[in-house]
Amino acid sequence: MTDNPRALKLADRIKVIVATMLDTRVKDPRLGFVTITDVRVSGDLQHATLFYTVFGDDEEREGTAAALTSATGLLRREVGRQTGVRLTPTLEFIADAVPENARVIEDLLAEARGRDAELEQSKQGAAYAGDEDPYRAPREEEDEDAAGDEPRGDA
Repeated sequence: MTDNPRALKLADRIKVIVATMLDTRVKDPRLGFVTITDVRVSGDLQHATLFYTVFGDDEEREGTAAALTSATGLLRREVGRQTGVRLTPTLEFIADAVPENARVIEDLLAEARGRDAELEQSKQGAAYAGDEDPYRAPREEEDEDAAGDEPRGDA
């Protein structure tokens, strides 16, 4: 999708029209609880890609995909009627991968939290292999006077 203001405006309008039509006019029993998440319109306004999510299991997702495919003609006709553009864009429905990606990320974060907890438990009884602070500290003035060294001056 380009940054064409007309394409952005048409995409928003298509999203509203299709969501309303799915809610009120499409009576397919295979249609599950579907949400239109995003619409992208090509720069020449000839093709619209609609991303959707479905609440439910795989069977409901497949049924919803079939229902959307069968209702594409009705939805496209209504989009053309309500938008008034010269050439009505073709509609393509694509299942949005965001929920699955979010689920994978949540699983990875839970695994990282578990590993962090294990690491904290292993650190409880641990002791340092060497000194607690292995880095050299700068000598202090008292140590220099005790060693008999006098500070150098610029001569």
